[in-house]
Amino acid sequence: MSRRSRLWPLPASVLVALLLGLLPLPELLQPLRPYWLALVVAYWAIEEPDRVGLGFAFSVGLVADLASGTLLGEQALRLVVMAFILQRFRAQLRFFPVAQQALAIGGLLLNDRVVNAAVHLLLGLPQLHWMYWLAPLLGMLLWGPVFLVLDALRLGRRAR
Repeated sequence: MSRRSRLWPLPASVLVALLLGLLPLPELLQPLRPYWLALVVAYWAIEEPDRVGLGFAFSVGLVADLASGTLLGEQALRLVVMAFILQRFRAQLRFFPVAQQALAIGGLLLNDRVVNAAVHLLLGLPQLHWMYWLAPLLGMLLWGPVFLVLDALRLGRRAR
């Protein structure tokens, strides 16, 4: 497979994650929405560190802020923090089985909620409902399927 034909999964997966983040959900399910963009950026930061780093995370976060109408820079900050931690521990994470990676990703998603709560606290914004703290658990459970689909796309083979 040529290098040029392998370039499309990254922007396509980010676009799908952005759209999934904007998808309207019933009020009851809204707090459980996984942070799709964080899952996708985490995958690419682990598997393609030369293409996905702090600048990429910041740029995608700004686009997500603009698309969702949230505080400008909030998602950018959250994704940069996550990408920094992933860069630091990439060598270890890369060789974990997917189930152990899911636990690490769950910890990162929980850290993301802490950063989000800290930003809201510092700016005097209302804190999120307690059910929003359950979304990292759902993200952790979704890491396996997300990893397998993105890995199949990146390597150019069919997902089974």
